[in-house]
Amino acid sequence: MAANTQAPLVRNNIRERTHYYHAEATILSGRLEHPLQQPIENYGHVVLENTRREELFTDTVGETNIAGLISFRSGHKRVIGTRIMNKTDIFGNDHAGWVTLSAAVLEDFNAVDIVTADRVVAQVSTEHPMTEGHVPRVSFLGTTFENLRIGGYPVEVELDLGVCGSKPADDRPYLRDDGFLDRVERQFINIVDSKGLPQSLKTQYDARIAYIEDLRTKTNGNAKGIRNGSIKVPCSLVKSIGPIPVPGVKTFGNLIFIPNFGTLALAELEVGIDPGDGDRFSLENQPAAGPSESNYFTLNMFDMHLGCPVSGQSQGSSVKSNGQTYP
Repeated sequence: MAANTQAPLVRNNIRERTHYYHAEATILSGRLEHPLQQPIENYGHVVLENTRREELFTDTVGETNIAGLISFRSGHKRVIGTRIMNKTDIFGNDHAGWVTLSAAVLEDFNAVDIVTADRVVAQVSTEHPMTEGHVPRVSFLGTTFENLRIGGYPVEVELDLGVCGSKPADDRPYLRDDGFLDRVERQFINIVDSKGLPQSLKTQYDARIAYIEDLRTKTNGNAKGIRNGSIKVPCSLVKSIGPIPVPGVKTFGNLIFIPNFGTLALAELEVGIDPGDGDRFSLENQPAAGPSESNYFTLNMFDMHLGCPVSGQSQGSSVKSNGQTYP
């Protein structure tokens, strides 16, 4: 869908606040490299693209088998963008604003008869309030793994759906919020402290810890964030993974190493900020709306990097939600 570039309304010389929705959902994507080279299409990809219209898109993909290596019985996804004019919960909290939801669901997933799951759900919703609404509230309610198994053994995954925490005060982005950065840093430190962590992963997560510290230093006192580029922080919704009684299987945070299969990363989340461009929304004889950053949240419920005898990469139940409010 093409972006709606209609300018915001102006009434009595006051610019009316408006919002542009964006949401994406993909059931499965990736590429096989060995024993055959084959792209894994963006199955069930649906997008709500930078539009001011209220929309609901849903779609379903039937039984799919990719070279007898990766399969699922069915998948469905939905994206929603809507404006709530008047809503107060039982505690008196105001929820009026613009809401975007993205969801992707896999049923009866099977990868090389080693990783299986009855159901995998990724769901993210963002709520941009009418006031102080450049940074949204975010929720991952509905996200889950059902009967995830490795080699036939159940894998107990405890998710932390509140890893982002409450919407930061004063319309401050999550990447400027000490509470969020502290939680992400603890995830990285716990992985670095894991027994038997390969040096390559230690180097990677040491760099991520250093980046968090650098981010704190560069953004101290800058509540409104960036203007000349985008920044992002990876983390995970995984709080813990229970023991897996398969010889050679090792876990490091949300990462699972499986011999003769590869690595499996669960519930990977990317929280980021893209710079806004208010100039294109300015009106003749009116002040420009000003840049409005886009705070986005991308969730991949699994990211597989296959080794031997099958090699390739695949992501599944992937969703993204963000939006921009002007002025």
